[in-house]
Amino acid sequence: MKKNIVSLIFILIQFNHYAQENSTTILGADHFLKEGKPVAQVLLAGSFHFAYYGLDAHKTKDENKVNVLSAERQKEMKELVEYIAQFKPTKIVVEGERNSGYILRRYERYLKNPEKNKANEIDQIAFPLMKQFGLDTLYGADSGGLTDELNKHKDSLTLRPIFERIFKDYDFRSDDEFSKRYSKYYDYLDELLPKMSLLEYFKLMNQFESYDKGYGAYLVGDFKNGSYEGSDALALYWYSRNLRIFRNIQEISTPEDRVLVIFGAGHMTILKNLFECSPEFDLARFNGLKE
Repeated sequence: MKKNIVSLIFILIQFNHYAQENSTTILGADHFLKEGKPVAQVLLAGSFHFAYYGLDAHKTKDENKVNVLSAERQKEMKELVEYIAQFKPTKIVVEGERNSGYILRRYERYLKNPEKNKANEIDQIAFPLMKQFGLDTLYGADSGGLTDELNKHKDSLTLRPIFERIFKDYDFRSDDEFSKRYSKYYDYLDELLPKMSLLEYFKLMNQFESYDKGYGAYLVGDFKNGSYEGSDALALYWYSRNLRIFRNIQEISTPEDRVLVIFGAGHMTILKNLFECSPEFDLARFNGLKE
């Protein structure tokens, strides 16, 4: 009996030694794609539009709008900016045109009289961070979609009937079950804002789960128009627009950069996926910054 036990132990030792010698180390994709070299760090700060322009598909009811210029909200804004400042951005990208000279003129006026800043994300978040970190440039990365460009093409009269067919029913007014659920969800988020601080609300909006579920809103409703009309409309306008935004950010980024991206939260649903998949960037979590 003892001899059998000793033999079994010997076999197990030999097998374990063989397994260790013949085990295969699995290398992740980043081993080959990043090669241990630095890549640009990115922080997405998705925001609601402080000025409530009313241009988005979802409209906030008046009773749920907040005045970010009020004394109380300005205290919260300072807290929000201090939180984001922990990322220590070297470049700040905003929802503005690539020719950002007009924004920089506003920044010059802000430096002279910061008390007269406006109720928008650039004045309230980007400008204080630029001042804090001594940045002299603000990068606008917004773009129209492919349809905007093709509508101005010399053959636009030929293309227009195609676009009219694709976009005929693409109006964000779908009455399907999931669109109704998303509408309730967005109304709920609007109702939360008056009850939360700005930092708390930004943390809620910028959870990666919030981005992913927000992405789903584009895959129901108008997306199901016709056989491919809805999907083609999404690709030609909204997806194309965000791919171009990503490309604009890609152009101004270097491996040493820490890039803060301040855009409407709806853009983050696609941008998050693009930055996560790109070997040129590492995406930080908004909720992962230290308190």
